[in-house]
Amino acid sequence: MRTRTGWRHAVLGGLAGLTATIALTAAGSVPARAAGGQPVAVTKYSHTSEAGDSVGQGGTAAYTSGTAEITVIGDAEELRLRVWAESEGDVTWWEVTLAAPKGEELRPGVYRDVESAPLRTGRAPGLDVSGEGRYCDDVYGRFSVNQIETDEAGKVTVLDAAYTQRCDSATAPALKGVVKYNALPLSYSYDSDPDDFVGRGASGRHTGATSIFGLRPWAGGRGLQYNVEGNRESYSALMTPPTGEQFEAGRTYPIANTDGEGVAGFSVAGNGRACSDTTGTLTVLKLVRDDAGVVTNFAAKYEQHCGSSVAGMRGTIRYYA
Repeated sequence: MRTRTGWRHAVLGGLAGLTATIALTAAGSVPARAAGGQPVAVTKYSHTSEAGDSVGQGGTAAYTSGTAEITVIGDAEELRLRVWAESEGDVTWWEVTLAAPKGEELRPGVYRDVESAPLRTGRAPGLDVSGEGRYCDDVYGRFSVNQIETDEAGKVTVLDAAYTQRCDSATAPALKGVVKYNALPLSYSYDSDPDDFVGRGASGRHTGATSIFGLRPWAGGRGLQYNVEGNRESYSALMTPPTGEQFEAGRTYPIANTDGEGVAGFSVAGNGRACSDTTGTLTVLKLVRDDAGVVTNFAAKYEQHCGSSVAGMRGTIRYYA
């Protein structure tokens, strides 16, 4: 490990294309607003350092856009997130560089066997995390990208990523961090009881690094269909509001297999298994509609039981919200 006092310069490349295979809308296509249960984009940086890590020196750090200046420069070939914080005359800075293999662009996924970004060879992705004048001579580790978007000029406008960096050895103490820039949550998590017919005792979490998500109108536009596939499994949630109503953020609905008076229709199926009848609850956490009334951003949590079974399945749905 060596020390330095400036920002490391990186070679920047061209425009990224982002493909969504089953998504209704791309993140960022609908402006996020702070009122009425609607989502707010998050910009923050945090890390934890194991004892013996020469960059983080065993400490922790956490910054938001309210406590530090957090910027991203670059494009989907190579980007740098910078954190600059001043307090009572003291300056703290951190920098994270993420780079795709040469000639490629960063997309959602997991990037293993990283090398130092400016020195990467062959098809290796690049990672460099530095701060307070400390950095690695040689880098080992990995990073994952949950979301990344660029504008027409190729500038990165949305980023959600996590990294593990080890200095000079694949077994060295780790520095682990999370970077978010104008990011909205995109995930599905669940846990189930051993006797639950759908989940069969399993639990899991899906993010953009490993899984593909979709949200589209269902039941003639009255309801929603949410899909996620990845990690060798797939889940689908079908939902309709109570008869004569629309879904509203902040409300908890009793559920059945089909909607009725004061009852939402809701069913989560997974890996080829579904309930013939459902009971439980659905809580809509956040919801955004476009000018045509189509839901574009959605977050909810649920508890589902098949029929009268005591065993159940619980989960949280987040589609850019």
